[in-house]
Amino acid sequence: MNTPPLPSGAEHTDGSPIRLGALVPLTRPGWVEAGRHLLAGLDLAVREVNDAGGIDGRPLELVVRDTAADPERAAAAVDELADLGVAAVAGEYHSVVARAAAARADALGVPFLCSSAVLDALTEEPTEWVARVAPAQSHGWRIYADFLLRAGRRRIAVATQSSVYWTSGTRVLRDHLAPRGGTVLELDASLTPEALCDTLVDHGATALLLLVGHPEPAVPIVRAVRSDHRLAEILIGAPAGQPEFAEWAAALGEDGAGIPFLRYLPERLGPLGERVGKELRERLGEAPSFVAFEGWDTVAVLAAVLRSHGTDRAAVAASWPRVAVEGTRGPIRFSRAPGIGVWQWAWAPVHVVDRDPAEPDRLRVLHAG
Repeated sequence: MNTPPLPSGAEHTDGSPIRLGALVPLTRPGWVEAGRHLLAGLDLAVREVNDAGGIDGRPLELVVRDTAADPERAAAAVDELADLGVAAVAGEYHSVVARAAAARADALGVPFLCSSAVLDALTEEPTEWVARVAPAQSHGWRIYADFLLRAGRRRIAVATQSSVYWTSGTRVLRDHLAPRGGTVLELDASLTPEALCDTLVDHGATALLLLVGHPEPAVPIVRAVRSDHRLAEILIGAPAGQPEFAEWAAALGEDGAGIPFLRYLPERLGPLGERVGKELRERLGEAPSFVAFEGWDTVAVLAAVLRSHGTDRAAVAASWPRVAVEGTRGPIRFSRAPGIGVWQWAWAPVHVVDRDPAEPDRLRVLHAG
């Protein structure tokens, strides 16, 4: 579209589009498959809003920018989208990237509804401009830690890379497990897979959690552990959700099954979730991940806000505490959760699931949050 950008607060009466910015990882080193699912959910919801008449007769227009998992690129995209006159910015999967986008949105006074990033400290200070539909890391990862304890796994090793996200996750696990008799051993993921296996044996670890990127180094680590007879009884886990995507199963086959991860979907979807899930499956050509549903829910919230409060950015941001929207995974409302500086949906459904070793395309619910 060649619609000229409008200053914040300008209102249209001519049926011109309402622009929404979308931040999505679509190229490496971003998690491209997650980005594809997120964009599918965002785009489907926009199309459904427009098919139903738009917002007071005005269509939504999704202005997509590829973040490629680069925080600086995301911050620059927020600047560009603000200049294009977007009413709000949505999306992003990677926590470190979303943090940069949130900081820039806060500085510019642009509403940002984060779809998928879970890092608790999405902003350094509390802000009125940012809200989130994904559950915070501390909430989900405590549920994962409870699952480990119930499974009798108390000697936990984590293979981890340098990242504020992985560091935060390790801290959540240690803080939750230590008072309950659990221990957490940090292993540098730059170790060779063979050396990592030796260390697991030496320390008598009962679980190895993959706090690492996919496919590298996650895939070679899983293959090495699966092929080491000394570690036949160890549980491999991936709380960040790497096994959710078909790419994981394609890369690892049977070795990728039986690896529990966090999934932000109810055990059974309601009528709205079933309908949206069917549409997403047709678009994606495969089962939609929870990330695709997060994308749809994000636009559903923003559409409701725009209908009720208009396109003025300050009015959009001021509306977060009054949101009441039926999402694909349940009723969405925002509140101030302790220790989190953004408006938070507390909480989306959280389950620990894995791929059934007998049928890797089927997901089994192991633990409910």
